[in-house]
Amino acid sequence: MKVITKLLAATALVSASAASAVELEVTHWWTSGGEAAAVSKFAEAWNATGNTWLDGAIAGSGGTARPIIISRILGGDPMAATQLNHGRQAEELIEAGLMLDLTDVAEAGGWRDIVNPPALLDSCTLDGRIYCVPINIHSAQWLWLSHDAFEKAGVEVPADWNAFVDAAPALREAGVLPLAMGQQGWQQNLAFGAITIAVAGLDAWREVTVNRNADVAAGPEYAAVFEAVADARELARGSDVQDWNQATNMVITGNAGAQLMGDWAQGEFAVAGQIEGQDYSCLPGLGLNAILDTGGDAFYFPVNRDPEITAAQKELAALLISPDVQVAFNLAKGSLPVRGDINMAAANGCMQKGLAILADGGVLPSGDQSLSADTQLQIEDLMAQFWSGDMPAGEAQAKYASIIASAD
Repeated sequence: MKVITKLLAATALVSASAASAVELEVTHWWTSGGEAAAVSKFAEAWNATGNTWLDGAIAGSGGTARPIIISRILGGDPMAATQLNHGRQAEELIEAGLMLDLTDVAEAGGWRDIVNPPALLDSCTLDGRIYCVPINIHSAQWLWLSHDAFEKAGVEVPADWNAFVDAAPALREAGVLPLAMGQQGWQQNLAFGAITIAVAGLDAWREVTVNRNADVAAGPEYAAVFEAVADARELARGSDVQDWNQATNMVITGNAGAQLMGDWAQGEFAVAGQIEGQDYSCLPGLGLNAILDTGGDAFYFPVNRDPEITAAQKELAALLISPDVQVAFNLAKGSLPVRGDINMAAANGCMQKGLAILADGGVLPSGDQSLSADTQLQIEDLMAQFWSGDMPAGEAQAKYASIIASAD
């Protein structure tokens, strides 16, 4: 109750700048149980100012939602605010003059002093102007493990990816699917990226993802990666779910031993009433590297000709990054806050692991920050083919290297 009371008080102060109550349509793709619980924190805070949050949830993943969001903006039917990921997804919309410049809001709020790591705000910046508000840090390099599943198999809960691979035969013998995997390219690409860092190492990953070095992508370090992913593909045989949260539920119920998924999976474990260290384990960096990427979410505000709407958009932008709202949202979402000056003592064990890595500077840019949306989509399409069929590892690697060679 103290957090909610403080949150309402803080948002009431923000609302004092609004001339009158305004309804803003906000689009996002947060529709799972844990995600819905998190986004409600934003809605509650905005409604507490006397304004109205009109929820525009779009079912499905970001890959489903982003084309709808972009089509509406280009078609002249923009929402007031929309979720997108950190990185280059809105670059062309900004260049076309379709996104609201938030530089004045950012300067008034001192965002340059509070956003950590600074690269998150850099991802919102084009030609020195700020066009989005980063609201969380989501990292993809996590292995989630079901204690019930490993108890059924009579083996200890693994401490890292290699121990998990070794335990997989025992899981199969016990009738447990080793690896839960949703049948969508973005999920398979996420797993590929996590395994890449664990197997090829940070230097090789940077050369390919940041420097777009196709020679390294075609070389021995990545050959080992594709062989490891081919092995993981076999561990996921029989995983017939589509959505990521369905795969997470297989871990929660003990029907699967593990899932490679971002830290947003924490929200599903929380909604299910499971306790970290007792019902499940979470291994950042797959237990092999104390490293996480700085992916996550930001809100953009399409240009609107109504000055009242524009004023409300800027008010909402300031609210989303305010201290109490950051705490309430990220505790529910399982993500890390973008502010480096707030108290996250109430965070669970998984979040504390992530916060410790963040404090030590063990962060990498996400693929969305380094590669264009088109390049990311090409890789996702390749991963969907690789994971769902029998494409040889060498063939997949050659196609991947070709994508990197022409990446922008």
